[in-house]
Amino acid sequence: MKVGIVGAGMVGSAAGYAIALLGTATEVVLVDHRPDLAVAQAEDIAHAVPFVGACRVSAGDYDALAGADVVILAAGVPQVPGESRLSLLSRNADVFADVIGRVLAAVPGALLVVASNPVDIMTGIARKASGLPAGRVIGSGTILDTARFRSLLADHLGIAPQSVHAWVLGEHGDSEVLAWSMAHVGGEPLALCAAKLGRTLDAADRARIDGGVRRAGYRIIAGKGATWYGIGAGLARIVRAIRDDERAVLTLSVLTDSVAGIANVTLSLPRVIGATGVMATLMPDLAPDEHDALRLSADLLRKTAGDLW
Repeated sequence: MKVGIVGAGMVGSAAGYAIALLGTATEVVLVDHRPDLAVAQAEDIAHAVPFVGACRVSAGDYDALAGADVVILAAGVPQVPGESRLSLLSRNADVFADVIGRVLAAVPGALLVVASNPVDIMTGIARKASGLPAGRVIGSGTILDTARFRSLLADHLGIAPQSVHAWVLGEHGDSEVLAWSMAHVGGEPLALCAAKLGRTLDAADRARIDGGVRRAGYRIIAGKGATWYGIGAGLARIVRAIRDDERAVLTLSVLTDSVAGIANVTLSLPRVIGATGVMATLMPDLAPDEHDALRLSADLLRKTAGDLW
């Protein structure tokens, strides 16, 4: 599989590094409006490959994307002091319109995976700009938030995170919804499993875990300026599901006809993803308070998108 990455900053390069080291692709091409950055990142990643396997890593212009099965969009512009969120979104929309046009000219058959923030809005912009079916324009969404939720639950229970099945839904952002009512371990509801393991799961425990998930990005940004390793691995996981036609269930952001009564909104729900992109959505059966929170998240995203479109 050949993977293109547009945007060779920290997120794009972390994704390229994870994909190369995990053997998820046979070829990775980095593209950036700063060609020297793309070349440097590609060379650095390529020097790590001999330690683990075989993957050709290079940099180039958009024409180098030809033949790519998946193109990850990690491009965008940073927010400047005094700039509103909507102003930033408008500028990023202009960037995406140009980038997507050039990507599709080089590789019209590729699946698009969006990583640029705010990812739900940018995924909607990418779908509109590309004209592709919704299932072929996939935002990384809450795949990282879900990993954080499972990791913190696993730590609390003293088990492996791979054994925890729990989801974060809605916006990748402050209005995200931790679906406690859906969480299971070993085929049993979370609360029952906690009791059998002799662990509490009271309101204080839930509040601590919720804050740990919801505020993770802010803490990491405060400490080092941005997040990139976690989402880089998440993007590699999405690419693997596509490569192997896994039909894996991941929390991904895709344009959806209706969510909790809100029409035409791009947000994260459990999605079945394979070689052709997102193939199905598993609409969750949530507790009433979680359903209300998901509706609020969807409404927030839809109103923001409406201001842009």
